[in-house]
Amino acid sequence: MRYSENEPMREHTTFKVGGNARIIVYPESIAQVAETVKYCKKRGIRLIAIGNGSNLLVSDEGINACVMCFSNGFSDIKLIGDGIIYAQSGAPLVKLCRFALDNALTGLEFAYGIPGSCGGAAFMNAGAYGGEMKDVLFRCDHIDENGNEGSLENGALELSYRHSAYYSNDCIITGLYLKLNKGDKAEIKEKMNDLLARRKAKQPLEYPSAGSTFKRPPGHFAGALIEECGLKGKTVGGAQISEKHAGFVINKGGATCGDILELCRICEETVWKEKGVKLEMEIRVTE
Repeated sequence: MRYSENEPMREHTTFKVGGNARIIVYPESIAQVAETVKYCKKRGIRLIAIGNGSNLLVSDEGINACVMCFSNGFSDIKLIGDGIIYAQSGAPLVKLCRFALDNALTGLEFAYGIPGSCGGAAFMNAGAYGGEMKDVLFRCDHIDENGNEGSLENGALELSYRHSAYYSNDCIITGLYLKLNKGDKAEIKEKMNDLLARRKAKQPLEYPSAGSTFKRPPGHFAGALIEECGLKGKTVGGAQISEKHAGFVINKGGATCGDILELCRICEETVWKEKGVKLEMEIRVTE
């Protein structure tokens, strides 16, 4: 299996920050995932699985662990039934959306432009513009903490707002099954292009970030609350609350993990003090 030691994690996250990982491995088969899990458990080695790091913030001190990176070598997508798509967890979400378009299948348009992997999208029940993975996802295959193959289906996935059963079951997602509907290819493409244009117009895609920084508080929008508190454009070191969309903390240039976390802390404290609303980070912080 391909691997690299003391690998800079800034090369594996969309925030472009973070120290080195002790070792990073790139599985290309389910068997390699299973054997790595067994190896690490037997020797007491911490194991962390990542996709393309689009919702991940890594400590400046790095990660003293084995990082399993699902990337190009684990990204097959295929049609396995009437409107049913199977995708390996390392496949980019944008690739999955284009595959659905090529097969005139509708239901995934909302995800076009979300910069994550399929596994990451299932893990956090990614969503946008009124759609979520739970609308189309009905099964995930995984490797459990003992290195055994398994799966969860339908209600057992526990899909809710930015959450799934995989947050707490110590399993590593290897594949997804989605049920889509037949649609008009031209209409699907038009909707995908429209949503992508809206993303580009409203979101600071020109800067490294992890997308929306905070979860949506019930009855509110995090970006609006932050802007109303006068924090839009505020900086800490190289981190900034985007002047384009206050719901995004961006790496304006040379940001550290510490800069980003401090800026997030300021947002949380200020919004709580002035609005009485508790913000919760959507981004996973790993050290």
